[in-house]
Amino acid sequence: MALSRRTLFLFTITPPFILFLLLYRVEFNILLPDLSQLTSGSRVLTGQLSALLHRPMASVQSGLAKPFVRHIVAVGDLHGDFPNARRVLQFSGVVDEYGNWTGHADFFVQTGDIIDRGDDTIALFDWMDQLRAQAVSTGGTVLTHLGNHEWMNAMGDWRYVYPTEIMTFGSVSARKKMISTGRIGRSWAMNYTTASRLPLHPSIGPPNTPYPPTSTHLHYQKDDDVVGNDHYHDEHDPLSHSALSFVHGGLSPTYGDLTPFPSRINELSDSFLAKLQNRQQPSPHPPNPYPVLPLSTTREETELLESNGPLWYRGWALESEEKVCADVKKVLAKTGTRRMIMGHTPDFNGIVARCNGKIIIIDTGISHAYGGALSALSIHYSLTPIIANDPGSEQRWIEKEVVSALYPDRQELLVTDEREVVGDFRAY
Repeated sequence: MALSRRTLFLFTITPPFILFLLLYRVEFNILLPDLSQLTSGSRVLTGQLSALLHRPMASVQSGLAKPFVRHIVAVGDLHGDFPNARRVLQFSGVVDEYGNWTGHADFFVQTGDIIDRGDDTIALFDWMDQLRAQAVSTGGTVLTHLGNHEWMNAMGDWRYVYPTEIMTFGSVSARKKMISTGRIGRSWAMNYTTASRLPLHPSIGPPNTPYPPTSTHLHYQKDDDVVGNDHYHDEHDPLSHSALSFVHGGLSPTYGDLTPFPSRINELSDSFLAKLQNRQQPSPHPPNPYPVLPLSTTREETELLESNGPLWYRGWALESEEKVCADVKKVLAKTGTRRMIMGHTPDFNGIVARCNGKIIIIDTGISHAYGGALSALSIHYSLTPIIANDPGSEQRWIEKEVVSALYPDRQELLVTDEREVVGDFRAY
């Protein structure tokens, strides 16, 4: 009797399939012992093969190891220009065409000087608070900073306030109230810092985890005949410095309250801002005399506002390449960071990266008051497991950063860093 096509097909395909199973069992028994326990039954076989084909390669080696990624977008001084600010955040993917949070970035960072030189003060600060709330709903975070112009306004220095901007508040007295104890002032106190430390990987803590930590194993090494805490790191944590610093002006190598970073700076700024906001508000300068500081202001608080302090320092932008590249290593070591990112000193042509991206200056004169470049900084971070030949070996990872400058019509690669690290980061 002639065999049906289906029967012929089964006779043809079954022997090779059985041979495949035998070879598979021999070759992969060590790597995947669960397959060696297969019994007859197509349902069991189908389930095992489907799990294998859809399992990430990293998990074959370690069970739980999988890549970690983080995307950060940062912008510099906005100076009262809401339309340009929206355009920047839209082409960088932070917001959609309606100005709402997209969830495409894990962190959005603004480095201060939202106020002055433009009329959109209220709109910009309200928008930052709106994005902050929207980001939380998608697991994102907005980090905002006080620049030297926010501090000038808090002190009563209105030299860069336009009369048309005062009109958006209704009156001088209404503006004084709103930026002290009113809506904007309360947001400054609750949601803004002077400095931030943003970990690239969550194993070293949430944003603004102080460095050095109170309990750590510090390793000291000699560099250029200088020994000590200029170059410490945690030898038990290969990611101890996988973080970024953000500040408006810059972290001077000779600033006395650098560490613990950023908690010491932010403690000083919190106490100083409270003193400025809770006093009887002075009449603004001009046309009135320059306001005096509260009597309780400490020396450390006033140093925040000096040329060597984090709000005004310009050395990273203006000093020679040789000097800044020598100095930056010490500051990065002390602050537990890999790069320092700041605004304040504008380059109207675009974002400036120095010393292989260890220093990045992102003030490009976004506001129409300057007419500079519309720009944003993008940082893509990844920690990817390496498949090891020996399943019992230590877990190795490739850590990578891709840092780019974004413009309306182009993207420019600033730096790509890649290194191998060893450790157990599977819980993240």
